[in-house]
Amino acid sequence: MSKDRIILGIDPGTIVMGYGLIAVQGTRISTLAFGVIKLEKLEDHAVRLKRIFERTIGIIDEFHPDELAIEAPFFGKNVQSMLKLGRAQGVAIAAALSRGMPYVEYSPRKIKMSITGNGNASKEQVAAMLVQTLGIKVHENLDATDALGAALCHYYQNRKVSVGAKSYSGWKAFLNDNPTREAKK
Repeated sequence: MSKDRIILGIDPGTIVMGYGLIAVQGTRISTLAFGVIKLEKLEDHAVRLKRIFERTIGIIDEFHPDELAIEAPFFGKNVQSMLKLGRAQGVAIAAALSRGMPYVEYSPRKIKMSITGNGNASKEQVAAMLVQTLGIKVHENLDATDALGAALCHYYQNRKVSVGAKSYSGWKAFLNDNPTREAKK
């Protein structure tokens, strides 16, 4: 059984930043909030970063999450965009650290794989799976569901698999103790 906690997921961005919070109570997961912070009206990049920091602090102070799961920047065609995305991610991480909150980065592929079973899934597929899993309504901006996906991915990556009285940190640990239980190919 998982420890009760609140996980904040963030999909960083300098135009739109998604956030999502889930509450974990035992094996029950519920959605607390999810949405986006729109930054397109702010022309100065430094002002956008300041707003990301302030809004992230506000979310942390309102919901008191225990952990942050944040999507890692990925390399695209535009290096400048990746650098700006990395700064947005760093500012959100700094906000969490300023409140003593641990964080974990997940690649977009890892989040998609964790939520849909397909590392190449689209934002729409991730959102559709979250609708089924969490019973949410799709947000108009898919950055919000991507952030919720990061939080749920973190839960999936950190829950313990329990068999009988013994608890395992994952399938690999279970298979190490139970080599005959592995499916033959």
